[in-house]
Amino acid sequence: MKKTRCPASDLLQRWEGNPAITMEDIPFRANTVFNGAPIVTEDGVYLLLRIEGQHGYSFFALARSTDGLNFSIDKKPVMLPAKEGPFALYETKGIEDPRVTILEDTCYVVYTAVGNRGPRIALAKTTDYVNYERIALISEPGNKDGLLFPRKIRGRYARFDRPIGFGKGCIWVSYSPDLVNWGGSEEVIKPHEGFWDEFRVGASVTPIETDEGWLEIYHGVKMTSAGPIYRIGAVLLDLDYPSKVIKRTSQPILSPREDYERIGDIGNVCFACGAVMADDGEMKIYYGAADTSICVATCTLDQILTEAF
Repeated sequence: MKKTRCPASDLLQRWEGNPAITMEDIPFRANTVFNGAPIVTEDGVYLLLRIEGQHGYSFFALARSTDGLNFSIDKKPVMLPAKEGPFALYETKGIEDPRVTILEDTCYVVYTAVGNRGPRIALAKTTDYVNYERIALISEPGNKDGLLFPRKIRGRYARFDRPIGFGKGCIWVSYSPDLVNWGGSEEVIKPHEGFWDEFRVGASVTPIETDEGWLEIYHGVKMTSAGPIYRIGAVLLDLDYPSKVIKRTSQPILSPREDYERIGDIGNVCFACGAVMADDGEMKIYYGAADTSICVATCTLDQILTEAF
């Protein structure tokens, strides 16, 4: 008799149609697709996809859906690494992991520019989701996992990032008067020694404002003898001082269990990359699985706030 998995093993519930997007869905030659950031539009949900081409570097493509589950992908990439200008030097190895925030009625994309000088966080914006205007490189080398808050905090723009120090990565918050110049940096959470996220943590989902605080859904990494395991967790932060932690999950809300999460270019990966919330509080959380596909998991905001911590 086939053994069935307990449905309560993860707080997030996987969509039965997972994986939502795989390499077979891409209408041009590619190696893999993962870490797609959702954008809510008048036409439905779009995903800004990270595609790794067969040449080995990453770029972005656009997927469109009316229900947030079934997607069609545009026939051509929408953003490629810069070949000239000030960004070209830092994008020689590709552009990675877009995170989308609608801020002051503008769609901003924070992404990682990857080159021989190490990763840097970059900022772009778009009005049609197909054409992207680069604004600035907004971090020093050695920094990834950047995303913007959806509103100003105490009169300043705010962002999360993940600088690397001593081989480990913590989530930090920084502030800016203009989205270009950043400072006032403070540590938010660091790896939790002895727990599922003891090696590295990184911001994943545009912070969600709730009555209880900013909800950030993040990824955490634990190193094992067989390699890293990427899981998804949550942290609740003060609305006015987001470096102040109200509570943090001691257990992950989603862990790699299914074959499509365990087997791929990088095995044992559930990597959250965005969330969409309906009026009734139901959330669709999009995540990259094994660096090989994009999947969807669901829960309600109330479930996370009451059951995750």
